[in-house]
Amino acid sequence: MMTDTIALDKSVAFLQQIGLTAQYGELAQQDCFLPGCSIANGEIIVDKHLLLYPGDILHEAGHLAVVPAAERCTLHSDQIANRTDAPAEEMMALAWSYAACVFLSIDPHFVFHDNGYKGGGNNLVENFQAGRYIGVPVLEWLGMTTTDANSGIPVYPAMIKWLRD
Repeated sequence: MMTDTIALDKSVAFLQQIGLTAQYGELAQQDCFLPGCSIANGEIIVDKHLLLYPGDILHEAGHLAVVPAAERCTLHSDQIANRTDAPAEEMMALAWSYAACVFLSIDPHFVFHDNGYKGGGNNLVENFQAGRYIGVPVLEWLGMTTTDANSGIPVYPAMIKWLRD
């Protein structure tokens, strides 16, 4: 069984490989929407001393991944909920982070834990595993994945590309 520490390190390495900046550093508690994890100028900062739920890093990365590339480097945690497309971006971040877990062979409960998602983390995992995909139609519309089994390319949760253009 993979520990949260191993899954966290694997996640950070993956994010760096796909072109997102994720690094360990110190954060002030008031700077964190999620304990120990923040986005500043398009970079994910993880404070291992404050981090309660290591899987939150993949969900936050999902937010960065689905915003337009031109806006990514200016994104801050406190802006996410106020963005014009925040509801669609939240749903895409859910689908993106589930796909990342599958790709990395990490249990999706790493991201969708009991203390997040208003207690609905397990329900989200069950929905994704049953093929009831929240947010996937928008990822598909953006060309980031497909559900078309006749397309000749792997279908969701496989991703065509990890970052929005």
